[in-house]
Amino acid sequence: MTSIIARTAVGRWRESDPAFGRVMRPPEQVRERAYSEVVSVAIGLVGAGQRASGVHAPSLAAAPGVRFAGIWARSSAAAQSLAGRFGVPAYERYADLLDHCDGVSFAVPPLVQVDLASAAAMRRKAVLLEKPIAGDLTGAEELSNAVLSSGVISQVALTWRYTSAVRRFLTVSVPRTRPQGGNGRIITDTFTAGPPAAGWRLERGVLLDQGPDLVDLLDAALGHIVGVRAHGDPLGWVGLLLEHEGGRFSEASICATAKDGTNRAEVEVFGPGGAAAVDCAAAVGPDTFATMVAEFSAAIEHGTPHHLDARRGLRLQQILDNAETDLFQSA
Repeated sequence: MTSIIARTAVGRWRESDPAFGRVMRPPEQVRERAYSEVVSVAIGLVGAGQRASGVHAPSLAAAPGVRFAGIWARSSAAAQSLAGRFGVPAYERYADLLDHCDGVSFAVPPLVQVDLASAAAMRRKAVLLEKPIAGDLTGAEELSNAVLSSGVISQVALTWRYTSAVRRFLTVSVPRTRPQGGNGRIITDTFTAGPPAAGWRLERGVLLDQGPDLVDLLDAALGHIVGVRAHGDPLGWVGLLLEHEGGRFSEASICATAKDGTNRAEVEVFGPGGAAAVDCAAAVGPDTFATMVAEFSAAIEHGTPHHLDARRGLRLQQILDNAETDLFQSA
């Protein structure tokens, strides 16, 4: 069992997140936002790919009390196309977007996110980060330090944790079991169906692509993870044995090469009080992302830290880095 300590991983990565249920689909026609309406928080979007167009942009456009401040992406053409669909500005320079917002929502690969989000934090802009928060542990530490030193609001897009079903599971169902252990699994066709998975995903493998949400929920349900063992194939099936504080244990299985549209994501816990389970894939829907944006904007407006912040992202990166190291050593 490998104890959870910070260990720098060799950085390689991938890019998107279709495994965690449905995503919001933008309407075919989006009316231009009325910027005369009274709003509290201006939030900009960085990125113009699948995750940006399918989740972040429609969520920002629909959020009450939020002004969708505009879009910046490496590809000006992609930024202009997406911005045109939502009637918001597309900025040629990243610095110009930062000049016009209170917070930034990121939909970019992990390696790219570190520098861009750190720059935003140093400009005292709140940051909504995709997971994993960085391409390796060193990058996660750098980003977390930038956020903490600047004192800005941060939040991580751990999709399941914004669903009502998962929140009931953690606050009501799990305590009733007096949990002693559990298991979780993600079985999806991410690597074998639809558009090709982004390069950083295929290069790094299933653990870093699908692992953050699953490890986060097991950690939240059973207590802090203090040790990890990993086995399997990064591009096939990966199994984890997790040791939690208090003598609890869990097992996690992750696979992204299923066929025929398979999309399963579930967690179960067991104890003297019985069993509790949650179907995470079924729990995710448009209201999930609406909740995520609403909590981000409220945190910015009131200056109240969110519990799913950059420090949480760093902790998950430490656990997964240890798992990945164990995985490659046992290969």
